[in-house]
Amino acid sequence: MEKIITITGRIVPLPINDIDTDQIIPARFLKTTDKAGLGASCFFDWRYLADGSPNPNFVLNQARYQGASVLIAGNNFGCGSSREHAPWALLGMGFRVVISTEFADIFRNNALKNGLIPVVVDKETHQQLMSLAEEDPQIEVTVSLEDRSLILPDGRCVTFPIDPFTRYCLMNGVDQLGFLMSLEDDIAAFEAAMPPAIPTTAFA
Repeated sequence: MEKIITITGRIVPLPINDIDTDQIIPARFLKTTDKAGLGASCFFDWRYLADGSPNPNFVLNQARYQGASVLIAGNNFGCGSSREHAPWALLGMGFRVVISTEFADIFRNNALKNGLIPVVVDKETHQQLMSLAEEDPQIEVTVSLEDRSLILPDGRCVTFPIDPFTRYCLMNGVDQLGFLMSLEDDIAAFEAAMPPAIPTTAFA
């Protein structure tokens, strides 16, 4: 996993509440266990018309937002089923950060395990960022895991919650398994210092 300390990127606004994982990545695209190519299916039913052509009215198809790596969405983002394909698809589309006032717990956990940063902000900050992104697609924000902060275009800094273990893993580029494997020597030393096990059948 890539080490993540700070992320700076332009914002694309998607002011829709209760975006569920089936809207992020429709169920018919879940047949694969490979992350590669899932970005093409992200928000598929919103991005494309019935004839397969891009929907010009959908914000992610608009030229002025191309290359944005920060998605700001409405409340309760990622609700619905627990599919890990949802953060895979968002990452495949180029997003590194999603900002909302609330995330579904399972989506949030899946996102963090895959290096997609869900940033929870208060309603006032959310409304400010949404308005700025709609007015000017060139504005940028910076997410700092070191400071647990989101730096707004005007320089204001707001903190967001992230648990210490997840933050450590992201900043050091390791997943949960990688963290455990890094402790292999300590685990072996602990086991070597333990007294020999006594069979429970010895006193039968």
